[in-house]
Amino acid sequence: MATRAYELYGVPIPPRDPNQEFMTVQETAHELKCSVSWLRRFLKANRHLHSYSGRRIITNRDDRAAIYEALRAGDPRKGRTLPRQRRRPAGRTPALAGR
Repeated sequence: MATRAYELYGVPIPPRDPNQEFMTVQETAHELKCSVSWLRRFLKANRHLHSYSGRRIITNRDDRAAIYEALRAGDPRKGRTLPRQRRRPAGRTPALAGR
């Protein structure tokens, strides 16, 4: 079950006007079709792409365009074009297989 804080701040919400100048993190996540937690981590690493209104993080049109380009360019976590594929661990061989 989700907590009350998650219901308030962790769920993307549609903005009243998609063309408005400033949006909150939740509204920006809805417009960019990404999760709020990913967007918060991304903005923490790229502090130049947001500003504050009191304690609330807001983004303007230019910030959203830059975030969208980074999102579209590939996996922004490591700078790779695609996330790295997980490797399967090597299977264990039976003790008598080497004989």
